[in-house]
Amino acid sequence: MSLYEPDTIAAIATPPGEGGVGIVRLSGPGVWQIADAVFTALDNVPVSHREHGSFAYGKVLDEGGQEIDTGLALVMRAPKSYTCEDVVEIQGHGGAVGMRRILRRALDAGARMAEPGEFTKRAFLNGRIDLVQAEGIFDLIRARSDRAASAAMEQMEGKLSEQFNAIYDAFLEVAANLETTLDFVEDELPDDVFSGIAALLDRTFCTLDELLDTWDEGRLLREGARVVILGRPNAGKSTLLNALLGFDRAIVSSTAGTTRDTIEEGFVLDGIPLRINNTAGLRETDCEIEAEGIRRAEAHGQEAHLSVYLVDASRPLHEEDRVRLDKLDRSKSIVVLNKVDQGRQIEGVEGVEACLISETGIIELKQAMADTLEKGADLHAPPHAVISERHRQLLVKAHHEARQARAFLKENIEANAVLACEHLRSALEYLGQVTGRVYHEELLDNIFSRFCIGK
Repeated sequence: MSLYEPDTIAAIATPPGEGGVGIVRLSGPGVWQIADAVFTALDNVPVSHREHGSFAYGKVLDEGGQEIDTGLALVMRAPKSYTCEDVVEIQGHGGAVGMRRILRRALDAGARMAEPGEFTKRAFLNGRIDLVQAEGIFDLIRARSDRAASAAMEQMEGKLSEQFNAIYDAFLEVAANLETTLDFVEDELPDDVFSGIAALLDRTFCTLDELLDTWDEGRLLREGARVVILGRPNAGKSTLLNALLGFDRAIVSSTAGTTRDTIEEGFVLDGIPLRINNTAGLRETDCEIEAEGIRRAEAHGQEAHLSVYLVDASRPLHEEDRVRLDKLDRSKSIVVLNKVDQGRQIEGVEGVEACLISETGIIELKQAMADTLEKGADLHAPPHAVISERHRQLLVKAHHEARQARAFLKENIEANAVLACEHLRSALEYLGQVTGRVYHEELLDNIFSRFCIGK
């Protein structure tokens, strides 16, 4: 089944802005005619006559024969290309105007502007990659840490797809074996047939559960861990944010209540991408604007993977601090005693292991943050492909259907084989959508619309 017309598409494949090289990519059945019209090699051999994997130096010409740019034309013949179609990439001098002129020339010569992710979509539809591998390409482009890039590479290479396919094939084998038993009377079947079917289904559940367990780690790598800085006004939250980032992001003032809204910045800590939020000081207030900032701070604290709570250690512990500290989830919180250089009046907080902000305190705090985050996901293990939110949703649905099948088999495997088969077929439908064994246009649009136009 094909969800696209075999026309020729073109797009700029390099990021916008100035650079040494820019690339316009063409793919489809008409690339040779278009490339010959757009590009003239200095050796006068047309692009259409060149071998796969070769390149030529020459000129990009407009419709009237005037030179637009000089550069290279790279030749990739089907099926040995990214899209499995005939592909030509024209490399010119990087720059927005030059790239637009080359692209416009290609479009005038008969190409169509590519849609977001359409090159990768064609790679999927032509069997080069499956949907999980396509998402790995997207994850690699968007990776914000070495660990995330390594996990995306594993996914691109098909390591995650192998696990999904193994589960799919196991469920398919169980369903096929069950359906085969329907053609026999009970006395004709070997005694161990049904027990073998149940055992295979149980083993597959273990693999399915292992994949689901990688979701938290995948969310950290793709989206970044949500970290929120909390505390009373003037506890030093903005100063801490600036110290963690290494530049002045938040306004620092001795006036209490300076921060009214949430400030979010991203950075990478020990290979973990973070989204760190500085929040309004927590206190009772009659100011409507400040009260809204405090409400947002509390909401961020509830949703965060990690809360960093600052206490002004140069003053006696405030009752409001004591109340809020009691409410913290200790498994995902770090308490920081700040301003110890101004005269320490708090030695510690009962029941809480606190970090001190001193000359070396930021280094210690970063290590404590990394350690706390790593407890929630196995980030000490070597980088490996991990499931996304889309995968998780489909796996949960498949898991539910397979559990229903298992329940019927446990109740009466001979009498309920037909019902169990129905639920297993539903599980296979969901699993098929993960890798693209089963797909529809809405699913593909949802995945590839997130890509850039030139990919």
